[in-house]
Amino acid sequence: MAVPRLSVIGLRHLYADRPVIEDLTFTLGAGRAIALVGPNGSGKTTVLKCIVGSTEPAAGEILLDGAPIDERAESVRRDVASLLDDLDFFPDLTAAEHLDLLARAHGNAEPEDLVDTVLDDVGLLSAADQLPGSLSSGQRRRLALATALVRPRKLLVLDEPEARLDAEGVAWLTTKLVEEKKTGTSILFASHDAALVEAVADETVTLTPLP
Repeated sequence: MAVPRLSVIGLRHLYADRPVIEDLTFTLGAGRAIALVGPNGSGKTTVLKCIVGSTEPAAGEILLDGAPIDERAESVRRDVASLLDDLDFFPDLTAAEHLDLLARAHGNAEPEDLVDTVLDDVGLLSAADQLPGSLSSGQRRRLALATALVRPRKLLVLDEPEARLDAEGVAWLTTKLVEEKKTGTSILFASHDAALVEAVADETVTLTPLP
């Protein structure tokens, strides 16, 4: 039996000594997608932060390809790409320069070609030389998504990736995530968009606020 790409086992997290996640368990295979759904305050973002290592859970195991996730490990930096929060872009770097910096940091042999491909993919090729401050809110969101897509990845972790995208943008995002699955990328995302969840997710994990 194949080892799951991601295993979450008995995850528990506290906030000010109050449980917000209790005994959460699920697995995610290669080329599959799981959507975390539930109302605000149910802990969706907390789960994602625990998985990428920016928040330490109170208990439980999180495994990537059968090994404990350690955000300091080269394998995790190589295999996990995420977008959880709004990014603070460097004000003096253009959209293309942001992505070029990331592509080079992750050792891509042809960063300029990759950057052009990703900018075209997210619909920002014509804005490649613009500074982030000159982009619209929706364009900045597309650039934020591009920072994950310009990286190597086996696991893509996204928190409400549809936020601030218009209908055309959400349609593009839906197609892109389906394409990512076809290449073997596993996707874990939180979303309030029922249509996006229906089109992309193979399973849903429903969270509810704990009393």
